[in-house]
Amino acid sequence: MTSPGTLALATRGLRKSYGKRLALDGLDLSVPEGVVYGFLGPNGAGKTTTMRLLTGLLHPDSGSIELLGRPFRRGDRQRLFEVGALVENPSFYPYLSGRANLGVLAQSGATVPKGRIEELLELVGLRERAKDKLSGYSLGMKQRLGIAGALLSDPKLLLLDEPANGLDPAGIVAMREMLRRLAAMGKTVFVSSHLLAEVRVLADVVGIIAAGRLVREGPLDSLLGDQGLVRVRVARSEAGAARAVLERIAPTDADGDPADPEPWLSVHVEPNRAGAVNRALAEAGIYASGLESGTDLELLFLQLTGGGAPSSEGTFGAAGVTAGVAPSQATGGNAATKDGQG
Repeated sequence: MTSPGTLALATRGLRKSYGKRLALDGLDLSVPEGVVYGFLGPNGAGKTTTMRLLTGLLHPDSGSIELLGRPFRRGDRQRLFEVGALVENPSFYPYLSGRANLGVLAQSGATVPKGRIEELLELVGLRERAKDKLSGYSLGMKQRLGIAGALLSDPKLLLLDEPANGLDPAGIVAMREMLRRLAAMGKTVFVSSHLLAEVRVLADVVGIIAAGRLVREGPLDSLLGDQGLVRVRVARSEAGAARAVLERIAPTDADGDPADPEPWLSVHVEPNRAGAVNRALAEAGIYASGLESGTDLELLFLQLTGGGAPSSEGTFGAAGVTAGVAPSQATGGNAATKDGQG
């Protein structure tokens, strides 16, 4: 467990209900400073509700939130000046240009230094389209503009809900590199995502929630080290004997179609024991036609969440706003937000 003095974000006993439906049931998160934190959970697990509580769009029924080492309470708008947020898809004025939208947003929160807007347009790759009206932007361009809006006040903590939404592969790689640079500069990046493969290469620390409760949290390499897997492929006629041999080493599962001429078997051991797995089969006179080893974030996720597929929960209609642009839902900082429950 990380010591409290080094946490950029912490929740303790966080609870939130919508009528009789319990969305969060005592959520405890510990997010260290200067890392990319991957926040994962199946549909309805409470990810979006958590993001909205952290940005002040919702208020908890009970429990506490600390941002950057200090309590965050209802009406504490000034605290959010040190936090940038993009909660689901951003919403801007369609008849204004990208540059003008950032200008409007910059007037709603903390003071933005001169030249910051141009710097961010360059950072997210929108400098050449900055004069164009937002109505002509693709979903990916709007998402990049939303990230620029979240970075306006140069926040120490960045909260991003599905930041890769709408981005093409090149855009996802560019976004990943940008977020890693921000973490290297000492900023903390909290990313809620349903893209397990992207979290695998992006995050330093992962928190997984199910049914509104934290079910696992820690450094990603450590979590995956406990979730190693070696897969072997053998002839179907030898699959039963091979599984009996491998069960002596570790629990072994059939993987894929059992009618496959060469089915796969999954052995739940550390990847560095692949040689031992192969040797055990060879000593039994069984020769694998395929051998793979690695760690499986998807398998860990499914085991911890009861098989629920990861997803970005919550729905959104016309109520979504960019904080500060629509005063009725202003969060206090330079944050692009969207309505949703889950």
